Amino acid sequence: MAASPKRLKTALIYDFDGTLARGNMQEVTFIPSIGMGIGDFWGAADKLTRDADGDNILMYMQLMLKQARDNNAPITRKLLAEHGEDVKLFDGLKSDLTGKGWFDRINAMGEKYGLEIEHYIISAGLEEMIDGCPIRPEFRHVFASKFVYDEHGVAIWPAVGVNYTTKTQYLFRINKGVLNHWEHEKINRFMAADDLPRRRRHRRADHEDDAHQGRLFDRGL
Repeated sequence: MAASPKRLKTALIYDFDGTLARGNMQEVTFIPSIGMGIGDFWGAADKLTRDADGDNILMYMQLMLKQARDNNAPITRKLLAEHGEDVKLFDGLKSDLTGKGWFDRINAMGEKYGLEIEHYIISAGLEEMIDGCPIRPEFRHVFASKFVYDEHGVAIWPAVGVNYTTKTQYLFRINKGVLNHWEHEKINRFMAADDLPRRRRHRRADHEDDAHQGRLFDRGL
């Protein structure tokens, strides 16, 4: 009996805020919990960024740490995951009494057409909050901004800031199966097309700032 043909691996890559969830994840419960209005928080983050000539992702993360300390509410992984539970996801992602959700449906479609579907997130939002979302188990890997923690589990500094242009490197990481932020030797090593573990990539995002990432997709990189 002939062996079944190997299914073609296909990566579906999503932004998070505005694509899978309504608005920005920090705005639902975290920003109110540190005693700031949403507009005030982003306005302060923008001023810090301009004054420091800094990266807007790193500066909003620094502001999160400062405001949390000032409110005697240090940031931990558990706390951020709990805030992530409250993120407002778009309807239809999860299976419920009304029917199958997006992931169940697209995975079944992939099975029908001989595709092995893998879901990924590339987001400037926070990995720890995404980890608390009910759809997190649907994703093979999440590339997002995140903090580093001290020996007590308290966030002390941004470990990774994923901004609108650094997102592009993660397309290559997914393509080469390098599912971390730190490995640079393998990601820069030439690989023949036949050796690449991913064959197809499809991206879903809504931000104009992701235009460069989209152009890389259009060129098949």
